Amino acid sequence: MSGTQTFLLPDLGEGLTEAEIVRWLVAVGDVVAVDAPVAEVETAKSIVEVPSPYAGVVAELHGPEGTTIDVGKPLITIGILSPSAETYREEEKAGSGNVLIGYGTPEGATSGRRRKPRTPTTAHRLPAEPSRATTPRSSATALGASVPAVPAVPDTAASPAAPGSSAHASSAHASAAAAAPQARVPLVISPLVRRMARDGGVDLRQVDGSGAGGLIVRRDVEAALSAKAEKPVVVEETADSRTGLVELRRVPMSGFRKAVAATLSRSRREIPEATTWVDVDATALLELRESLRSATDPGPGLLALMARFVVAGLKKHPELNGFVDTAREELVQYDGVNLGLAAQTERGLVVPAVADAHLLTARGLDAEIRRLTTAARDGRLTAHELACGSFTLNNYGSFGVDGSAAIINHPQVAILGVGRIIDRPWVVDGELAIRKLTQLSLVFDHRVCDGGTAAAFLRFVADAFESPAKILADL
Repeated sequence: MSGTQTFLLPDLGEGLTEAEIVRWLVAVGDVVAVDAPVAEVETAKSIVEVPSPYAGVVAELHGPEGTTIDVGKPLITIGILSPSAETYREEEKAGSGNVLIGYGTPEGATSGRRRKPRTPTTAHRLPAEPSRATTPRSSATALGASVPAVPAVPDTAASPAAPGSSAHASSAHASAAAAAPQARVPLVISPLVRRMARDGGVDLRQVDGSGAGGLIVRRDVEAALSAKAEKPVVVEETADSRTGLVELRRVPMSGFRKAVAATLSRSRREIPEATTWVDVDATALLELRESLRSATDPGPGLLALMARFVVAGLKKHPELNGFVDTAREELVQYDGVNLGLAAQTERGLVVPAVADAHLLTARGLDAEIRRLTTAARDGRLTAHELACGSFTLNNYGSFGVDGSAAIINHPQVAILGVGRIIDRPWVVDGELAIRKLTQLSLVFDHRVCDGGTAAAFLRFVADAFESPAKILADL
């Protein structure tokens, strides 16, 4: 290698100052290409892959998974390959050498991560480099530290030198440099072995390989896992001073969770909110949903129809589609709707928004809702999608609950919740009947409007649920 480069965590935009390492996509000793992803990091907005700006061998990972790193701090160190090593890499593109059966390099593979082949002939000796004859290198250095270091031995028979000569001094210096202690790099070729070690929490730098030339194979990792399991786990019990109960666990707050906590706390602190709700007969809405289905067209989903009615209601009552500019003491209303949709994911609750929802039909809303839902579950939402909402629709009925007094997503001024739809007795034309009932609840900022406006908006949406065909005809 011809030196190292340390890659600092880049500015991820949106004023973000830190990120948590969710998953390393490389390990020490891996070969990476320029722009190859090396880590998944979680910000307060989303999970993103960080690509490497350098090509070379991974020399150091600056923190285990779960570590929070500030922007501008070291993330990963890459050993830059020497020209001879790059030449060698070009020669070995045709396929892997001595790898474990079943885990060789696929033909035509283009991944940014590749293992060096290690054959009996190339593991200890590379083609001579005439221009570097006075600076012998170990094959480990030339190969990016993917094979054990073997000191270069000067050919004294071919080139005799007196003890005091410069040639003798150069050879002695080279031998001393080769004998100097170096950071131990694990020799691993199989992706399966690396995965086993990563999943089991085994540090491969502490494992002695039993394969040829010190190669770490599956049985070595299995032995390390067995030894790790046999060690007794000592848990220090900490009692809470207030309750006297032993603490079960402490879970650090992720950057995402910190951002959610800050937003919700600010909402409770700044917004004088009020809540109003109504029970709604959604039987006709479900019937409309079914009538739009066909053998070849599933039609827009129920949430898309609800979203279309909400957008129409906000057009009639724009006070609920804006924000409070406290610095200028002004109530701001938007020309258009970016409809936020609360979605529960493994990372927690996120609220991506359908941009320009007022320009979309029910079918258009359905397509965008499905796209955002998939992106939310995969952790691939953009910062803009998570921050651009002007009003939020929360379908908490998917959790099997009837109602909720939600917290407004600051700086918005209102949030509409929809409970589960279930069979209940209901009076229709003076007769008791079993109908599909749900509950709508509106939480609003009392600074932007009074109860009359909030009730009028809620009633409009409720009427749309009960007579959807009539409302759609006017949209």
